[in-house]
This record gives sequence, C-alpha cells and structure tokens, in this order.
Amino acid sequence: MNPYAALPIAPEALAALRSRDDADRPCLPYTDPEGDAPLRCCLRRSRAGENIALVSYAPLRRWARGAGVDPGAYDEQGPVFIHAEDCGGPAEADGPPFAHPGALRAARRYDARGRILGGRVLSLGEEPAAEIEDALTEAFADPRTALVHVRAVEFGCFLFEVRRP
Repeated sequence: MNPYAALPIAPEALAALRSRDDADRPCLPYTDPEGDAPLRCCLRRSRAGENIALVSYAPLRRWARGAGVDPGAYDEQGPVFIHAEDCGGPAEADGPPFAHPGALRAARRYDARGRILGGRVLSLGEEPAAEIEDALTEAFADPRTALVHVRAVEFGCFLFEVRRP
C-alpha cells in the first residue's frame, strides 16, 4: 500500500482562491474550451465545457501559516487551475495524479521550518506512478523532510503536496 497521499488544495484555501487569489487578484472563471487543464482542487484533468479558473497560489505560504513558521525567501506563488465552484475534491486515486510517461516532474523537499532541503528532477518513463512513489520514499527517508511539493518542470507549476506519513 502506498503511504504517500497526494493532497489537493484544501477546501478553505479553495474558497478563498475563488474570491481573491494569493496575489490578491479577483478570480475570473471561464468555460474551458478544450479540457486537459491540471485541476489542483480534484487532482484530475479538466474536461471541455467545465467552468474553471486560473489563480495564483502560494502553497508553501499557506502550509507555513498553518505550521506557525515563516518560509522566508522560499515563499513563492504561481498559477494553478481550479474549478470555479466546489467540485467535491478528488475521487479515490490509484496513484499519483498527473503522472504519465514522458512528463518531467520536480519533487521539492521542505523541512518543518519551510526551508528547501533539496529536490529531484524526474523524467517519467513507463512506470510513472512507481517512479514518483520512489522519489517520495527517497525524500521521506530523510527525517528532516516534512513535506514534498511535486511540480511540473516545464512551467514550474505546483501540482500537489505530500506530507510526512
């Protein structure tokens, strides 16, 4: 059994982002004409015709606030796609989301103070879920690792978070 659960953006954060994002911009929903946008609220790709929004999200800042720490210079924000309305979150997953052969991913490790401990770039092959799970196993083998952010290398986009099991 995989001990590493990919976490979507938390419901309370989504509620805030659907009003104003982490860059203090208003949420501007639109109808997705083609689909395939990586939705961080439910950890799946969008479908054509869904009402979505592209918002700025600061995952480490939000985690740090809850942990009572200051991420300092490691705080960053970037674009993520979400459903414009509550979608109920992810369905039960059978592996890490957004994992497919040929994808480039970065697994960035953070300690309990919100400081980067290091990371690993992954060029996913024929067993992408296993490769991401191996990278998470490696990351959490370091007892200092509190959480891992998995990102798309091409755009640097935050995809999902995994916390120490």
